[in-house]
Amino acid sequence: MPTISDYNRYGEELERSLLLKTSPIAVKMLEKENDIPAGAIRPKKDKGYHLAQCQAFSMTRRQGMTIAMLKEDHWCWAPLLAYGLVEDPHDPFVDAVKSFPSFEPGKYIGMVTAPLRSANFEPDMVMIYSNTAQLRDMLMVAKFQDKANIKSEFDPIDSCAYAIVPVITGGQYR
Repeated sequence: MPTISDYNRYGEELERSLLLKTSPIAVKMLEKENDIPAGAIRPKKDKGYHLAQCQAFSMTRRQGMTIAMLKEDHWCWAPLLAYGLVEDPHDPFVDAVKSFPSFEPGKYIGMVTAPLRSANFEPDMVMIYSNTAQLRDMLMVAKFQDKANIKSEFDPIDSCAYAIVPVITGGQYR
């Protein structure tokens, strides 16, 4: 079982070997408030403003911030539904556009993100932003290891749902 310092070393190795412009993101789903690691910023509580999940991802990978996003920190409705932070309102409009994956409501209270190289928690998953050449290198490694292609879905708006939920629930690359 890897230690937190092992994960930090993996983050450094990924950045160096893939020549990444930004840090891989360590992602952990939170079951209770005590799971929030020391030093994590809560946008609404600590800064007085809401963030969209994609903004929190960007601040983590570009500015090196550890950010805990609970229900009250979110600006966007998609992660609230996808991460099970609110009940599905069963609204016809929402039902029509909500075809993305989601966790069971109430299972988690939020998520925390940090650069993998400096995270002080064990991640549930790692998210890497890359260019196409870097992606090809990662796909080759995964194909060599698993002897299969990686399947994925892309969504320009609800990408936070597709990037997180299937990886954690299915335990597969995406």
